[in-house]
Amino acid sequence: MAGPDYGALGATFKIVRLLQVISLLGCIGMAANFISEMVSQNNSPSEELVGTLSVTCIAILYCAITVILHIDNILPYLINTVMDGLMLIALSVVAIVVGKPLSYLNCQVVGTSSVAESASQLSSQLKDTFNKQGGKVVYSNWIGANKTTCYEMKAIWGLSIALCILFAFSAMCSVCLWRRSKTVPPKDMA
Repeated sequence: MAGPDYGALGATFKIVRLLQVISLLGCIGMAANFISEMVSQNNSPSEELVGTLSVTCIAILYCAITVILHIDNILPYLINTVMDGLMLIALSVVAIVVGKPLSYLNCQVVGTSSVAESASQLSSQLKDTFNKQGGKVVYSNWIGANKTTCYEMKAIWGLSIALCILFAFSAMCSVCLWRRSKTVPPKDMA
């Protein structure tokens, strides 16, 4: 992967973008799987998951475009800094909305009321997670339906927090790269 030679700063920018893409792919995969499960049961997916999927899809597209522009040395770093800041805000909203009910939930105790849950008990738990008006999934009830859902949602929450840190860091790298690209090397006197 070529690109402009900005030394350690340029390499750091590329590594941070790679980590962002990996985290975003994880969020997209889990959120899309949950939405698919909800839709396959003829229910409307929760707004929290649809919002998470929308923001992460936009963010991964943005990351791909900026890496290409960086490699071709035509990335406007100042605009990139602003865009990274906007991505940081969007992902902060995702982390807050997804994490608010999760912060009170202990996944280890979800579903431990009996030694072995029957299929009918699990089915009744899942039915309780749906709002009777329009078959819309109630997010705060749904995340506590079983351990797997709880842990996967906590993974999405953790990845969204990590993405906030990564986008803040890439914004700082972009400012430094912008300043570095604006400096003119000294001319030879010979």
